[in-house]
Amino acid sequence: MKIFIKNQRVISMIMMSLMTLFILSGCTNNKVTNATPETLDEINITYVKAPLNVPSIVQKHQGLFEEEFGKDNIGVNLLEITSGPEQTQALAAGELDFLNAVGGTSAILAAANGVDLQVISVYSRAPKAFMILTNSDKIQSAADLEGKKVAGPKGTVLHQLLITALDTNGLSESDVEYIAMDIPSALSALMNGSIDAALLAGPAALQAMAAGAEIVTTGEGLVEGTIVVAVRGEFLREYPDLVKRFAKIQKESIKFMQDNIEEAYRITAEETGLTIENVKMMYEWYDFDPTIKPSDIEELKLTQEFLKENGMLDKTINIEDLVTAIE
Repeated sequence: MKIFIKNQRVISMIMMSLMTLFILSGCTNNKVTNATPETLDEINITYVKAPLNVPSIVQKHQGLFEEEFGKDNIGVNLLEITSGPEQTQALAAGELDFLNAVGGTSAILAAANGVDLQVISVYSRAPKAFMILTNSDKIQSAADLEGKKVAGPKGTVLHQLLITALDTNGLSESDVEYIAMDIPSALSALMNGSIDAALLAGPAALQAMAAGAEIVTTGEGLVEGTIVVAVRGEFLREYPDLVKRFAKIQKESIKFMQDNIEEAYRITAEETGLTIENVKMMYEWYDFDPTIKPSDIEELKLTQEFLKENGMLDKTINIEDLVTAIE
């Protein structure tokens, strides 16, 4: 009987502890659900200006985010983290709230590996900005890349361009000697003749062409080069109104570009070190419409298939579940 009473007391203590945990948990969840701008001190946003991210340059130059969120005494940090994997890792760690220009490949890889993020808009589409270039007069098309050394960043839009171009010509990656390296390294390798072709984009592609390189192909008709805007999932759930205001600033920066195009050219040239002539030429390659269209969803699905087929992705996701369009 004494043993029974003792155990009964232990059970009662356990039940009380569980009830306390439940109550505390409920209070915590309620706080998150009712989070307001007043509970937030700062917002962390990536600032990626290359290859030619004019909206981001305008947003920084005009102080658009600072003006908007300063109304609620929220500080804004623009962080220059350009690598897709580094961006998604920082977001997963809670160090970033918005990825304001991240490749569709990086967003999909991160989400498939458990990172809590949502794509809220398109940043840009720029198939013409992604290129395969060569210094060899023996390479006239992607079909001529067979057996050749080709270098560029793995698991990116450029890598996808290479494989798609090869596939279109009845070849695969195994038919070339593919060397994974970043864009600056690929440019240097092309210039010093250690590779036959390079996967380049933006200013690096212009630099190669200025030095005499020829275009084997661009992404036109092969890949869209879709760059997206993503938000940390927890931030979206806690501060949906702030996410809407972020989206509003994205649209305002694009309107500024449309209404003040020469000014946009000028500040972009100053920020990137490009000539105004080069900015104008590259600007024509880009579509900055933030609306997520059905064609964008299909392009992201194709990107996921590319990642899976090339051994970079084991677990696939429902692309529609990755997207929360903010109007």
